[in-house]
Amino acid sequence: MRKTFQLQVEGKHPDRLLEAVKHEIRKYIKRERRRELPEGSDFWDFDCKFGAAQESAETIHLSAITGLIDGVVKEGGKQFYIEILAKPAKRQPRPAGAPDRTSNDEE
Repeated sequence: MRKTFQLQVEGKHPDRLLEAVKHEIRKYIKRERRRELPEGSDFWDFDCKFGAAQESAETIHLSAITGLIDGVVKEGGKQFYIEILAKPAKRQPRPAGAPDRTSNDEE
């Protein structure tokens, strides 16, 4: 997905437009995750870029998208560019001695 979203469209309420944009992005990510993985891959990873325009877009993490969109709205931005590209990836094993996130050592 490579798209510039307009946040101010005449005849549409800005809050409803914002929710529609977020919904479209979430729907795209869910659709990409449902695709069949190629041989040797464990999951779909995403390369993401975000900016006011395509030329000024910077690389971001997938989980930061919603916060950045909200930031543009708070600043009064009229549009933003987002690029989300899916790529197959393989999970790396944890190194020996690394803390396990599932254990609860708070006793």
